Amino acid sequence: MHAELIAQANAWLAEDPDAETRDELAKLIAAGDLTELAARFGGTLQFGTAGLRGELGAGPMRMNRSVVIRAAAGLAAYLRTGGHTGGLVVIGYDARHKSADFARDTAAVMTGAGLRALVLPRPLPTPVLAFAIRHLGAVAGVEVTASHNPPRDNGYKVYLGDGSQIVPPADAEIAAEIDAIASLDDVPRPQTGWETLDDAVLDAYLARTDAVLAAGSPRTARTVYTAMHGVGKDVLLAAFARAGFPEPVVVAEQAEPDPDFPTVAFPNPEEPGAMDLAFAKARETDPDLIIANDPDADRCAVAVQDGGEWRMLRGDEVGALLAAHLVRRGARGTFAESIVSSSLLGRIAERAGLAYEETLTGFKWIARVEGLRYGYEEALGYCVDPDGVRDKDGITAALLITELASELKEQGRTLLDLLDDLAVDHGLHATDQLAVRVKDLSVIADAMRRLREQPPTALAGLAIIRAEDLTQGTDKLPPTDGLRYTLEGARVIVRPSGTEPKLKCYLEVVVPVATHADLPAARTKASELLTAIKRDLSAAAGI
Repeated sequence: MHAELIAQANAWLAEDPDAETRDELAKLIAAGDLTELAARFGGTLQFGTAGLRGELGAGPMRMNRSVVIRAAAGLAAYLRTGGHTGGLVVIGYDARHKSADFARDTAAVMTGAGLRALVLPRPLPTPVLAFAIRHLGAVAGVEVTASHNPPRDNGYKVYLGDGSQIVPPADAEIAAEIDAIASLDDVPRPQTGWETLDDAVLDAYLARTDAVLAAGSPRTARTVYTAMHGVGKDVLLAAFARAGFPEPVVVAEQAEPDPDFPTVAFPNPEEPGAMDLAFAKARETDPDLIIANDPDADRCAVAVQDGGEWRMLRGDEVGALLAAHLVRRGARGTFAESIVSSSLLGRIAERAGLAYEETLTGFKWIARVEGLRYGYEEALGYCVDPDGVRDKDGITAALLITELASELKEQGRTLLDLLDDLAVDHGLHATDQLAVRVKDLSVIADAMRRLREQPPTALAGLAIIRAEDLTQGTDKLPPTDGLRYTLEGARVIVRPSGTEPKLKCYLEVVVPVATHADLPAARTKASELLTAIKRDLSAAAGI
């Protein structure tokens, strides 16, 4: 086993095109660090519907140039097999470590495979890449990003020509092409032949952002903005300037791209502490709301003042607010969300006479809903212009929520007032999440197995009316590793994260509300129920 592991590492080292990872691996081999080598050569990063995502480093279980070249070659082979020889592939990238290198390698592989490669001019938000695919008539697109993962991670997200992310069976077919690559020497990688785009595609995207706003709508809401050390600032500021909003006050410490994310433990607005600098800036400047993007700017977080303190709205709250705003503006088409998001969207759509669909988790599914007009997911993702960007877009979502805040401001009201109205109209839909980050993935597998073998019959004293194991799928949903419990006045979904080492449990309770005066009592009841569900679910899962 020892000799086999060292032989594997040496074979990888001989092919590695990156001096940095070659040096790293050579040191591990020289030190005889079998534990670390086994961690890096105990398999391969799996290419799936999330593409690739993992920690940077040498070896097939890490993100590096060798892994990316194989992934690009597999994608190219898939495209050529599908009759797209000579087709256009657009490549975007964020500001993380190695992102520019991975983008160039992808362009070289596509060019060597007889495809035409166009690379975005610099690190830009993921929604710009998703827009560019459809705008330029590409057959596929690649975005090099790990979104809101820790600094040592990077990733590789693949889109097809419809502008949405891959879903089965494309993921498995691309993975099979990747597995068929015997050696990097078999992958032609010319040093020239692809094109780096100018700002015309970005200008076209920015021109498209105007379409999400109503002509003549109020544009008075003042914002504090943080880019979370990512690539969103320049594009968001340009979009806000075009729209005529007051210039956002930028959180300077997090304004410029920095792959080390020095001010946050995790560059995700949902993580504890990530919004602290934005809250501090808001206390100084007293804006109407805070807007935050994650590092690749496909997500949008919103915070408001509540009782004198600043708090982040949940993704489900923003999702409902945007839906109500679009309904009031006369939007037609289908409203869609993932199964882990609040059922309030369905009630809003039903009241408005609009079609409504639930999908599996992820915008790769939401974006494919027929006739989609608006889609959202509780993890701060919103698609408000599906004809322009068939993916979540933190820039256009920020514009739309700021337009809504401006309209309410003109009426002497706030986003919280509108949420109160929705609760009275549809019942208080309160959501929460129990998320457990692990170092050992077997903890997640054990928890899922325990829930399947010894399913709970009640949570928080509420009987479980229906328990569904989603591995077999349903009449409307493809199979997925998840459990869904329907309770009397509540709903729970448990699933492993597709992008992080986390077990995620999504909770929702619905409390009827007769009048605005009943809201405080309803909120107290909802909070108590959510706390009790968390406690009982944690015990049932053994986490």
